[in-house]
Amino acid sequence: MAEALLQVNDLAVSFATRQGIISPVRGVSFQVNAHETLGIIGESGCGKSVTAQALMGLLSPRTSRVEGEVILAGTALHRLSAHARRQMSGRDMAMIFQDPLASLNPVMTIGAQIDESLRLHTTRTRAQRQTKTLALLAQVGIPDPGRCASAWPHELSGGMRQRVMIAMAIATSPSLLIADEPTTALDATIQAQILDLLDALKQETGMGIVIITHDLSVVARLCQRVVVLYAGQVVEETDVYTLFERPRHPYTRALLAARPSADHPPKTPLAEIGGQVPSLHALPQGCTYADRCPLAQPRCRGQAPELRAVGRDTQRVRCWRADETGAMT
Repeated sequence: MAEALLQVNDLAVSFATRQGIISPVRGVSFQVNAHETLGIIGESGCGKSVTAQALMGLLSPRTSRVEGEVILAGTALHRLSAHARRQMSGRDMAMIFQDPLASLNPVMTIGAQIDESLRLHTTRTRAQRQTKTLALLAQVGIPDPGRCASAWPHELSGGMRQRVMIAMAIATSPSLLIADEPTTALDATIQAQILDLLDALKQETGMGIVIITHDLSVVARLCQRVVVLYAGQVVEETDVYTLFERPRHPYTRALLAARPSADHPPKTPLAEIGGQVPSLHALPQGCTYADRCPLAQPRCRGQAPELRAVGRDTQRVRCWRADETGAMT
């Protein structure tokens, strides 16, 4: 097995609310290698974005508690001081957020925002930073970098703003890039361009990518490995080919069944997953998916299954019936 660029061990996040302590992320473990894209999928409320924010150190210690290990290129991020963590997060790992307009500073030009990252995390002179800013904008496919650098965020289209966010993220040549729903608000053509750009950057720089998405077509196009989250836990982890060909967890199978396809009969409803993700204030005692699962048995509601290897060595599943191939078809 290749040496991991990012290793996450038993990551757990909890928040204090008026109704009590909630834990949107519980015991999440995975790894990402260089030149690899890991997809994290699941419904809204399953803990995907909180996981990304915890990895980046963006959660306030006053309102949250983060436990577990996060190791990037041999450095244990969870043991660093707050200042050292911020320095490493801006230099060695970067994040692309879901809404670029909300993420960009509306009172700073595009060039000034990219320059700020270079000024804080590199030793380049002002002239060198200006040259690098234009080079970054050109690298992400912006046709007139000079004009874009002097523009304000609201003057750019959604696709252009997302390209700017990518330019800012790769400005310091990070080894890890986290992308949280980077194509949600974009049309299909621009979405394809952004995905191609991310893949090209990975091949060119050797970075590892973690992409959070609801879109399984994005997973099929970009990822080599996939983690499926449900109610804050990993319920399945495998390579992308096995995910689509031989999914073992009922929740993964339900997600795949609900996706639209070209051969879906016209004027017929898509398959749906009945019920909803359980409340974090009242998680069930056994399997968190049992109340929505058509294969649930009494032990599923009485005892929580562990995440374990099944089938191929690359596949881990949190389900009592994962070995019952016939029952899962």
